[in-house]
Amino acid sequence: MSPLDAVWHLLNFLAPAFGVGLATTAMARLVWRRELRGAGFWRLVVWACSACALGLVAALILFGRDGKMAGYGLMLATGSLGLWWAGLRGAHA
Repeated sequence: MSPLDAVWHLLNFLAPAFGVGLATTAMARLVWRRELRGAGFWRLVVWACSACALGLVAALILFGRDGKMAGYGLMLATGSLGLWWAGLRGAHA
């Protein structure tokens, strides 16, 4: 495998994390408009995408392969946790 192939494999592995992180951040900003007013959009995107990527890596380690539905579920769960941590934690306190 050439270095360019390795880069493409890595980018294709992380693409769902970036897409889901961006989409969930946009939807969260629509649903929790008041609660997320103080949190910057790009800060939330970074948190959500990073958490989704960690979920994908954890699923790859846990299941031994990529592309399982449980892995994508773990990605969604960790992405939601990342959004909560970055923007909603303590919003109702």
